[in-house]
Amino acid sequence: MTELKVNLDFACHACHQHFGVTVRCAGSTLSLTAPVLASVAVPCPCCGQINKLLFGPDGTVHSVTPHPPARIPEPSRN
Repeated sequence: MTELKVNLDFACHACHQHFGVTVRCAGSTLSLTAPVLASVAVPCPCCGQINKLLFGPDGTVHSVTPHPPARIPEPSRN
C-alpha cells in the first residue's frame, strides 16, 4: 500500500484566513498513473467553519468550499 503525506495551504471559505494542514493519504489508488484527486474536511482554527478541500497528491488545492452540514432527519408527525 502506498502512503503519502501532503501539505495543503489554503484560505478559509468563510473568513479568508490563510493556514495549512498536513494530511496522510494511503491506498492503492496513489500508485495509479492517472490523475487522482482527494477530498478532506478541515475546520478553520479562526472561525470554526468547516472547509471541504479538493486536492491533488502534489499538494495543489483545486477548490475550497463550505462543507455541507449533516442532514438530520425530522421525526414523522404521524
